[in-house]
Amino acid sequence: MPFGRRRNRIDRSLRERGVPPEPQVREREETATSGPWDEADAPQDGRPRVDLGALRVPAVPGMELRVDVNAQQQVVGASLRTGDSLLQLSVFAAPRAGGLWDEVRAELARGASGQGGRLTEVDGPFGPELAGSVLVAAPRQPGETGAPKAMRRAARFLGVDGPRWFLRGMISGSAAATPEAAAPLEEAFRSVVVVRGPQPMPVREQLPLTLPPQAAQQVARRQAAGQGARPAARRTAPPQATPPAAAPPGAPSVTPPAPSVTPPPASPVPPPPASPVTPPAGPTSGPPAASPPEAPTEPPTDR
Repeated sequence: MPFGRRRNRIDRSLRERGVPPEPQVREREETATSGPWDEADAPQDGRPRVDLGALRVPAVPGMELRVDVNAQQQVVGASLRTGDSLLQLSVFAAPRAGGLWDEVRAELARGASGQGGRLTEVDGPFGPELAGSVLVAAPRQPGETGAPKAMRRAARFLGVDGPRWFLRGMISGSAAATPEAAAPLEEAFRSVVVVRGPQPMPVREQLPLTLPPQAAQQVARRQAAGQGARPAARRTAPPQATPPAAAPPGAPSVTPPAPSVTPPPASPVPPPPASPVTPPAGPTSGPPAASPPEAPTEPPTDR
């Protein structure tokens, strides 16, 4: 306390003599990265990307891009599929100080263990990640009734802390087990661009995603025809040097919500939907649909 009072006397004396205070300059801490990218640092690599609002997802020839929408036709997730491997993307608001992935990683490992999964922390191409297996619902067989059976599926959880955002990716299938199969999805994850936006948001709240114009028109036509509950046909992003105006490369198809069944968690109260610590639903007969973001009560903001 005496030191603090002395400093105040010195500062007051300087002001009385008309000496201007030293400018307080807060330098932005910059970390070298090769992706994923923040909008401010995105490379001018000429790679086509599909604009989903908070995410710009690369359009990769031969790789299927799908978006998941809820009953209100709001985009709640995006995924890239190649063969039997899947990369599911989610992006959330994060504190300025970063470090959210450290917290989420520990919580994911505990949650998976409580539900019969096995995840171990390892060093990956994007830093620390979780690798192992999770339980997902097995595809239903013709004539099968009752609760679906659970099956073990290889999985990897990737996480990247950016400027006031946190990007999580879940790789499942063969790409979670062999480096060769993982390479295309890792490169796609590295090419993702996050558009955080200036608005303050609660920490861990999912950043808003939107449909690109072509997909929005597809939804509008389906609603007008009364076919909102029918799944859209899959579309593969074709390689195009000059994308046509009416159909940009990698234009995603729209997946109506489909139920995904997983074994109940050990706790009677499951984690809230669309949380960084809630793993995406495992694939059953098609790409899973995520849940809408929760509405937290008076959470801390990222300011």
